[in-house]
Amino acid sequence: MTSQVLTNTQPSLVCQYPAATADTAIDWFSQRLMLETDCSDVHSALQAGATDFVLLDVRSSAVFAAGHVPGAVNLPHRQISDSTLATLPPHRLLVVYCAGPHCNGADQAALKIARLGYSVKIMIGGLQGYIDEGFLLQTGAPARQNASNGC
Repeated sequence: MTSQVLTNTQPSLVCQYPAATADTAIDWFSQRLMLETDCSDVHSALQAGATDFVLLDVRSSAVFAAGHVPGAVNLPHRQISDSTLATLPPHRLLVVYCAGPHCNGADQAALKIARLGYSVKIMIGGLQGYIDEGFLLQTGAPARQNASNGC
């Protein structure tokens, strides 16, 4: 049986637009890493006892109690203000998460936090990403007593 090699002079859908230069890619990915962290890095840091950031679960207190990342502090995004942030350890990076890619609560929280002058990153994937990585959740009452609806 003879194999036939097909040649296609058209670029694939992957290559129909040229790739960025290395300098452009460095700029792009450096910017993303200044704004995002992932579930695995958060989990590893918390397991190691890191104290250089505070992990904020910005969902409602009810869903926080149903399951959250161990070590997270509950601060629903609608309750973020100068006074609620002042209760957190000073001069720490704030890392926020919500339910997952289908929820923009972390984006809303990060924007509010940045507008108030704090350093902030989003844990990409949110709680769903944390679960997808195979990490266990903690259940129970929130570290902060807050009442809010929604994610």
